[in-house]
Amino acid sequence: MKSKRVSRGFESIDHGCLIPRYLLKLWRFTGVLASLLACCTIAVSIYFNPWFNFFKHAFSDLGGPRAHLPWLFNLGLVTTGAIACIYSLYLAYVGRGKLDVFCSALLFTAGISLALIGIFPTPSRYHVFVSAWFFVQMWLSLMSYAINFGVKKELRTFTLLLAVSVAGPAAAIAIEHLVKWPSTASIEAYGIALINMGIITLTMKY
Repeated sequence: MKSKRVSRGFESIDHGCLIPRYLLKLWRFTGVLASLLACCTIAVSIYFNPWFNFFKHAFSDLGGPRAHLPWLFNLGLVTTGAIACIYSLYLAYVGRGKLDVFCSALLFTAGISLALIGIFPTPSRYHVFVSAWFFVQMWLSLMSYAINFGVKKELRTFTLLLAVSVAGPAAAIAIEHLVKWPSTASIEAYGIALINMGIITLTMKY
């Protein structure tokens, strides 16, 4: 059971550990901060690389040898991954059981994978693996949260997260087979949009 105590500007959740309420509120929105930072990193990197074509390239090209200021893109991903890990710790902290901790652990590993994309930019031999693994880990995390809310019989949140983690990727696969995505960047943008929807849903619930 989750225990909560409010006293003199502090909140206590689990084992009597006190955290100032304002810090807990800021901690709660680190997931949204990570989403915004990722989008800003991509947008700024595109601005400094006018050769980039959304319908031909991959976002990872913005951190490759051809890019101008590639460190900007790669550092942005490393920072975003670190913030995502911090957000996962918040979800574990306010969680109500072992399943919450398991879900947050998957999100934590997704954050590490995102940071590794910046550490191993294209054309590194590890780049393709860590890029794909980031999306896989995010889908697994959001799917596990959907199951978590299904167990709690919170059907609205269950449906939203299930749509993001199952129906969304299924639609992406169907589009690839039927008409094909015009570029890697286009399917990456679609995946990022789904992830952002999932993060916003979790932020509203926790």
